[in-house]
Amino acid sequence: MTNGTLLTQHLQHNSDILVIGSGIAGLSIALKLARHYRVTVIAKASLNEGSSVYAQGGIAAVLDPFDSTESHIKDTMDAGAGLCDPDTVKQVAENAADAIYELIEMGVAFSKQTQGDAYHLTKEGGHSHRRVIHAADHTGKTVTKTLLDLVQASPNITLLPNHMTVDLILSKSKEHCLGSYVLDQHTNQVKTLISRFTVLATGGASKAYLYTSNPDTSTGDGIAMAWRAGCSVTNLEFNQFHPTCLYHPQDRSFLISEAVRGEGGILKLPSGEAFMSRYDARADLAPRDIVARAIDQEMKKHGIDCVFLDISHKPTDFIIHHFPTIYARCLKVGIDITQQAIPVVPAAHYTCGGITTNQVGQTDISQLFAIGETAYTGLHGANRLASNSLVEGLVFAELAYQEIKRQFNRPTQILETELVRDWDDRYVTTPKEKVLISHDWDEVRRIMWDYVGIVRTDKRLNRALKRIEVLKIEIEEYYRAHTLNADLLELRNLAQVAELIIKSALSRKESRGLNYNLDHPQRQEPTSPTRLVPPKLSLKPKP
Repeated sequence: MTNGTLLTQHLQHNSDILVIGSGIAGLSIALKLARHYRVTVIAKASLNEGSSVYAQGGIAAVLDPFDSTESHIKDTMDAGAGLCDPDTVKQVAENAADAIYELIEMGVAFSKQTQGDAYHLTKEGGHSHRRVIHAADHTGKTVTKTLLDLVQASPNITLLPNHMTVDLILSKSKEHCLGSYVLDQHTNQVKTLISRFTVLATGGASKAYLYTSNPDTSTGDGIAMAWRAGCSVTNLEFNQFHPTCLYHPQDRSFLISEAVRGEGGILKLPSGEAFMSRYDARADLAPRDIVARAIDQEMKKHGIDCVFLDISHKPTDFIIHHFPTIYARCLKVGIDITQQAIPVVPAAHYTCGGITTNQVGQTDISQLFAIGETAYTGLHGANRLASNSLVEGLVFAELAYQEIKRQFNRPTQILETELVRDWDDRYVTTPKEKVLISHDWDEVRRIMWDYVGIVRTDKRLNRALKRIEVLKIEIEEYYRAHTLNADLLELRNLAQVAELIIKSALSRKESRGLNYNLDHPQRQEPTSPTRLVPPKLSLKPKP
């Protein structure tokens, strides 16, 4: 579909850096790069519609003099169940506080203690200390707004909302990234965006599951595009299910922050019986994988639709002050959390694996970087420690920025010698009906929920793989024959990532962290990350 008119003097858009994604990671690196270069930021929906906005809990960093980076490292490694990269964990833990201080200098209004000027730090599941700085229970929204205001004021940044990336543009050798083809959803035309460096900050793939705490944009676009371009992916079998999402027929799935349990919330059965102490000595403060499996098991054992998270024993003022967003959202559907327990169920929440990168965000392809949830850096291992996601995005935005700046002045003839072609849609037609898209979209997500969820078996995984492979063929045929729209592009990416998740899960013959397989209930030692390599791509050492 890309054979067409050669672009010479007719490039629709040419910039130094192309940042795909407008979450905290993407906005952060765009601001840094714009100090020196011309930057274009693409968002497939509005600029503030991404998972970052929905992050409630906070950002993990050692800010308490009684805490230590060694403790943060240990907690991260423990949660990661033996699969974290020690160098990456150390790097993030040591740079986390600087990332927080930078946000404070930008004007982020983090919550403070009720008395004095000290910042309030909360404690979440898996943490041994209070080290999660937050802005009430809307941290992601607050940080995103601050960054977005600065980005919109920058003269060196061009913003393209409602533009969805179709695929990356590669050099003839397939070794260098030259930019991307992008669907302008206002005009339904595909633009050609050329850049010296491209940064994928596209978020995760939790929308591959029927029930998720994430927004509709979390369809694994960056992972799928990078795979098609020739990048390897790592640890995609580890999909984190947030243990506590609001269960209510009158409201969409809504995340109930980990901090509710951190501040004393107790998980209970409908009878009022607390149950987490039967599963882990840390009870309600156990890591997410343990809590999610415990809830799943209790729901199946008792035949119930949900369990309940109760913080009503805390003072009313305390609850409303710490959790104003959750309080208001639950009240909207008739639940007063100061008086009642919250009905909750697990839902797909975070993609712990992703595009393989090194410790500065570089992928297998030259001039292509990946940061944030779309990337695998080695930080999260088999399970992400609560509130380590935003800090990873911030720290790697700085590291990738420094590396791009270092590489930028290297002599390169790639953009001058490569002939980049416009998108060619002369031989496609407008679809007469779109039922295939809606049907396959629903089927992919139901397959993943039923067969590739919190508890897995080899039989379920193989069944899911067979059906996903058939769907992928149908979707690709439809994609090749018809004009593009965002739903089709998301479906294509979603099916690709679903296949990668299943293949990763099938290759791990053990239960570890977020991958729990009834056919392989024990851990196997030694273990290593699961790396998948695209066809015709020789396995390279991690860059």
